[in-house]
Amino acid sequence: MTVLIVVQLVLAGLLAGEETIVRWGVQPALRSLPDDAHVRTRIALVKRLKVVVPILMVPTVLASIALLVVAGGSAGLAWRIAGAAALLVFVLASFLGTVPINIGVNDWDPVRPPADWRAVVVRWERIDVLRSTAAVLAFVLFAIAVGVALP
Repeated sequence: MTVLIVVQLVLAGLLAGEETIVRWGVQPALRSLPDDAHVRTRIALVKRLKVVVPILMVPTVLASIALLVVAGGSAGLAWRIAGAAALLVFVLASFLGTVPINIGVNDWDPVRPPADWRAVVVRWERIDVLRSTAAVLAFVLFAIAVGVALP
């Protein structure tokens, strides 16, 4: 079980870190670019992150589920459940919020973006605050669960 705990916590930490950098590092930098560079960069990021994020998200979710099952009612259960709930918020905000937006962004013409592209970006950023916060909260809660379970 120790290996599963370490793997799950590392994955949750990587996911939280990636989400934090995208939300609070990359997104503000995009806003400082001229419109054409912003749109081109956003399209490129969506194309890259639609590969990277699932590579982190899927194993994190699977390891978290496995940890809930394997650890059962041992010390830290309430923290693991809270962490799993935060991870569920992250997944739902992704699939119901940012993923549909990213599908549209993926097809934007960088020379002629949609007239409402700025409003789409604002909507994406609002949802992403929830996503990134949920990912960080999940990591923190899972870390607390590990701390509580230590002898």
